[in-house]
Amino acid sequence: MTRIAFIADIHHGRDVMTKKSSLGLPLLARFADFVRQERPDIVIDLGDRISDENRERDLLLERQVAEAFKAIDVPVFHLNGNHDRDFLEVADNEQILGQSLGHQIVDLGEWQVILWRADTHIHRLETHSTFRLADGDLEWLAAQMKALLKPTVIATHVPLSGQSQTSNYYFENNPHIARYPETAEIQAVVRAAKVPVICISGHVHWNTLTFVDGIPHVTLQSLTETFTTMPEAAEAWGVLDLGDMVRWSAFGRQRFGFEVDAASTAQRWPQPHGNFHEMRRKAMAAAAL
Repeated sequence: MTRIAFIADIHHGRDVMTKKSSLGLPLLARFADFVRQERPDIVIDLGDRISDENRERDLLLERQVAEAFKAIDVPVFHLNGNHDRDFLEVADNEQILGQSLGHQIVDLGEWQVILWRADTHIHRLETHSTFRLADGDLEWLAAQMKALLKPTVIATHVPLSGQSQTSNYYFENNPHIARYPETAEIQAVVRAAKVPVICISGHVHWNTLTFVDGIPHVTLQSLTETFTTMPEAAEAWGVLDLGDMVRWSAFGRQRFGFEVDAASTAQRWPQPHGNFHEMRRKAMAAAAL
């Protein structure tokens, strides 16, 4: 059995909107205690370690989070979120965290993890804001999916499912920054996998499960978010147990979990049926000839 612990959207810093960011470090310390007790093989930080303010302040906040992660004595792999990139470069985060933050594959024996560290900088344009994949991001993922030989976890900051954001405090009215504009292309690439796959992400601040093409897509609630657990912080983290069965457990004030036969996640669903009205219209037109 392979076990991975996840934490997402720590948002260390000042309290902002529904985020109790001032609790980021104390709650991260609780997560470190949990890891020492449960002994997962690795820990994955899904990004948004801070609530950004300005470059000087963000450098300090990131360093404080990096110091707190030193209490964890199993390998920790980090991804950048958009708040880690508002005023900081990837290189800044790499220097602080002491690890490369490019795309990476982590071999865990019978399973492996793809850390798809696609660009998470939000481009704020005159008419709208948007994510945008960097050159080579999609091509790298496509090459890996075609070459997969063992069951795989894909870890990202931004969800790949394109899920509905209805009732989400942050994203119901801002769905364009809850996903990549290239989501359809990303899903087509992931669909090519012939082995079991599960996708895990953060960013959207709630616990969800969405299936796309037979592949489970999980989002993990933010450590410090309150909108689903008012007035308290969610205190959320997750554990993924991997074997013949895939088991996900989200801990905290809103516990959530599921399990699925790993082999079933390698079975791709049929492409969706065409538009019924349009098909009927064409059939009637053909019959009238």
